[in-house]
Amino acid sequence: MKIVNTIKTILLLSVVVILPSCLDLDPQDQMSDANLWQTPNDYKLYANQFYEWTRDFSSAVYDGPHSDTRSDLMTSSSYNEYSKGINNIPVSDGNYTGAYTKIRYANILLQKAESYPNPTDIARYVAEAKFFRAYEYFDLLQLFGDVIVVTEPIDITDPKMNAPRDDRSKVVDLIIEDLKQAIPDLPKENAIATADKGRVSQGAAQAFLSRVALYEGTWQKFRTGDVTRINDLLDIAAESAWEVIDSKQYEIFKPTELGTDAYKYLFILEDVQSNPANIKKDKNKEYIFSRRHDEVIAPIGKNITKNCFANVQWVTRKLAEMYLGADGLPIDNAQSTAGVDYSTPDNEYAKRDNRMTNTLMAPGRKYWNNNASHTTWTDADKAAFDNKDFYPTSGSGYNNQKWATERNVKDEYEGYDFPIIRYAEVLLNYAEAVFERNADAEGNIMDASKVDAALVYLNEVRQRVNPNMPGLTTSFATTHNLKMREEIRRERTVELFNEGFRIDDLKRWKTAETEMPENMLGVKWNTSGDWATWAGKWSPSYSLEDGCLLIETNRVWSNKNYLYPLPSDQRQLNPNIGQNPGW
Repeated sequence: MKIVNTIKTILLLSVVVILPSCLDLDPQDQMSDANLWQTPNDYKLYANQFYEWTRDFSSAVYDGPHSDTRSDLMTSSSYNEYSKGINNIPVSDGNYTGAYTKIRYANILLQKAESYPNPTDIARYVAEAKFFRAYEYFDLLQLFGDVIVVTEPIDITDPKMNAPRDDRSKVVDLIIEDLKQAIPDLPKENAIATADKGRVSQGAAQAFLSRVALYEGTWQKFRTGDVTRINDLLDIAAESAWEVIDSKQYEIFKPTELGTDAYKYLFILEDVQSNPANIKKDKNKEYIFSRRHDEVIAPIGKNITKNCFANVQWVTRKLAEMYLGADGLPIDNAQSTAGVDYSTPDNEYAKRDNRMTNTLMAPGRKYWNNNASHTTWTDADKAAFDNKDFYPTSGSGYNNQKWATERNVKDEYEGYDFPIIRYAEVLLNYAEAVFERNADAEGNIMDASKVDAALVYLNEVRQRVNPNMPGLTTSFATTHNLKMREEIRRERTVELFNEGFRIDDLKRWKTAETEMPENMLGVKWNTSGDWATWAGKWSPSYSLEDGCLLIETNRVWSNKNYLYPLPSDQRQLNPNIGQNPGW
């Protein structure tokens, strides 16, 4: 291990625990030396490294196995081979080897803890090790399905890694057991000392358990798994989500001062002025577990605003059409009073779910970023600063603004946090788990009262920036001929867009085979009337499909794409590991 000098250790203790993303500890293999496992603080320092393992902007917003860049909602100037369904078997895969390396480090702490004389003194750090072991095994499960389960600290080249892979059910059982054992020994959010803010809480473990159980419960349900096991998993998902809700430790971020823009500003919240109301991070009770950043101590370190603002991320028409009308109905619903108006570029965004304009950039409006930034945070900016009306001149014509700051800050120095788990997801997990527990494979509901009770929490998410939108209920769905499963999934898709959920959701729902091969479309293009201003700035060369820009074609998806292939180097090391179906 790299020996950390005294000054660095003091710095780590004072700021790294608060901002785990700035940890600078190498993996501490050699803490097996008995002299290094004598105090609870030794365990705490060792556990600090775990906080570098979680998703961050670099893996969830930029390209990565869980990123929306590999889904049907986003493309760019060059196609993504995973999104297009043409990826091949790699020689090596850091997702596979990296996860096992991390699992080894967690297992080291758990092994050393077995001989510690006062187990209660280190119970919290044992719980953290179990949480992060579960975290890494869940990543392996999502990517590869069946994997080898190891609960002792062995290297990936150890002969014990020459075993056949364990069935995914055993992997899931270990994850669930680790999380259940961790929960009692983790502190509630309001009991975490200021110096320890950012460490795993009881709520984080409960929320993550909900995510895992919902994922596997629906994976099995839509692949005709065992009914008893499916129901057990869905029950765990609902119950653990409810424990988070009932703890009253978290809440949807919706300050009155931000009104219908609260969703937009949630994702660029900093401890300097980053929104009109100058609300800081301490008002955000929605992030249950996050990668914490700060402009000075731990900046994001990626060119996040430039990557996410305007023409870099090409959002597909599919997402744009998912946003409901203000009446709570899909825009193509026969009873819709909102519908959609394509007569001008801006009108498409009128009378819609306000998350649409919180997330996407309507042509003809003014926008700010870290170059053309706010100066006064009032309407005076529009006159005082040369911020021109925005019109896309490349891409799909649908452009993202989520994760793009509006303040003057150097590239890569934005300091907002990345939500690994946020309360909105928990509420959506709860609604979906209760629905799937009380509906058959075709979506027929068996107990409407239970579903309606759970939908109250989905509506809390929906109405954050849509206070006048009708709530989703079983009677509302029946009256307007809506499919409840489709509406629950719609809510999850628009709420969690660009946070690293969509492709995993399509896989667990087993709808990727339908959704992923579809052509990626852009805006419905016109050159006359109010469109003339935009058309004068951009003459796209794409062909049209039903009047829409045809951005990407020849997409494929087969059953093999539901799991990643095992890398060839691992198959050479372990001939018993096999390969995923179709590869």
